[in-house]
Amino acid sequence: MVENRVSAVVRTSFGKGAARKLRASGKIPAVVYGREAEPIHVALPAHETTLIARRANALIELDLAEAEQLVLIKDVQRDPVRQIIEHLDLVTVKKGEKVSVDVSIHTEGEPFSGTMVQFDHSSVSLEAEATDIPEFISVSVEGLEEGSQIYARDLVLPEGSNLQSDPETLILSIQLPAKTLEIEPEDVQDGEESGESGSEGESDGGSESAGGEASGGD
Repeated sequence: MVENRVSAVVRTSFGKGAARKLRASGKIPAVVYGREAEPIHVALPAHETTLIARRANALIELDLAEAEQLVLIKDVQRDPVRQIIEHLDLVTVKKGEKVSVDVSIHTEGEPFSGTMVQFDHSSVSLEAEATDIPEFISVSVEGLEEGSQIYARDLVLPEGSNLQSDPETLILSIQLPAKTLEIEPEDVQDGEESGESGSEGESDGGSESAGGEASGGD
């Protein structure tokens, strides 16, 4: 069921300058791609769209002047510093049809004491119904010991979803934390280094002092 409905306005001005003006007015530039239609350039309300785009693979019911259009957020371009949305790529979909999407992996539980979860892949590709795309896939790591591995084939997918990633893709493994290397202090002969450092310090202080040279120069 699609609950995200926003009003879209077809735009005719393009380029970086036009996009900046659009964002300054509280809009986000976007392009709607269809399988058998020319791309449509639209402007979307920034606040509403940003809230919707927080969820991966979100669906939007665009309210265009001509008609309503169901679209899937396929790509989000953000400002690297401010993290505001600068542009969106949208793909038209139909209710009941299946689409290819990347879905993130979330872990549940804690592995065996003293171990940690190491991700090799944090998402997998699925084929799912456009109106029933899972937000994420959960996998339990509760009590798993060092050396345990979970592959794409081990994931329990929601009903109606099919795995498109290679089943042999390693998702995560259970490992011990990397050990911190301990640096042993170098052996120093008693009195040798302290004596040398002291004489060098006295010599440096008398002849190479930056403060002494500076004061003399002034």
